[in-house]
Amino acid sequence: MNQQPVDVNERDIIQSIERGFAVLLTFDAELPNPTLAEIAARTRYSRPAVRRILLTLQHLGYVVGTGTRWSLTPRVLTIGQHFAATHGIVEIAQPHLLRLAEATQESASLAQLDGIDVVYVARVQVRRVLSVAVDVGSRVPAHATSMGRVLSAWAPADQVAAVIDAGLPRLAEKTITDSVTFRQSLHDVRRQGYAVVESELEDGLLSASVPVWDAHGDVVAALAYSSTVVRITAERVVAEVVPLMLETSDAIRRDLAATPTTRQTLAPNSRDGFY
Repeated sequence: MNQQPVDVNERDIIQSIERGFAVLLTFDAELPNPTLAEIAARTRYSRPAVRRILLTLQHLGYVVGTGTRWSLTPRVLTIGQHFAATHGIVEIAQPHLLRLAEATQESASLAQLDGIDVVYVARVQVRRVLSVAVDVGSRVPAHATSMGRVLSAWAPADQVAAVIDAGLPRLAEKTITDSVTFRQSLHDVRRQGYAVVESELEDGLLSASVPVWDAHGDVVAALAYSSTVVRITAERVVAEVVPLMLETSDAIRRDLAATPTTRQTLAPNSRDGFY
């Protein structure tokens, strides 16, 4: 299901919270242990402002300072834990992903659209096929992935426009960079019910995705399979893998329909996911 953003007046935005998340998001594979100066440079906030934000986050237990460098603490994982606990599809999909991975001997994933990116929300990794490590929470561009193609195909027009307006940069040999061609690819995905993308995110990467529907007929996620052109052809993926994926997607849909609509929530005094 594609949630529509709520119209918000600029006066209702709490800038300190916005800045706090901006600082947290500077911690990544390139800057796992940044200095205050590096965070200030990336966020373009003043050093005194970054210092206050870091000290606040340290007080809350989300970061820790060692010498001149800062790092995240395990407490940040609780944000993801709360997402999983309140979005039943993650728990429901996991055993289905495992069975799909076992049947294909390739990685299986569940992803959702977040702005112009696709975010992995569940994953069973059999072997690494991307040059970078991919795990739950990883983000990839929507325009160059089979997951993004599927999610965009059933997304509202304004979300598709946002993906296009952000630019369609060439990331690999066959990346679609033309907006007309991109829109036509979304039409094709809706018509055939799946997407197969080859060498658009990375040269040699081959992936397939199908939509996951809920009981109300909304697309709530994309189910994905990934391999390489060395191990399988796109034609074989369509003939052999896509039918398994469609069966898996339908099984997830049935389980979603059989699950109570009240979402699971964490107990007020539950542990934060580490001991």
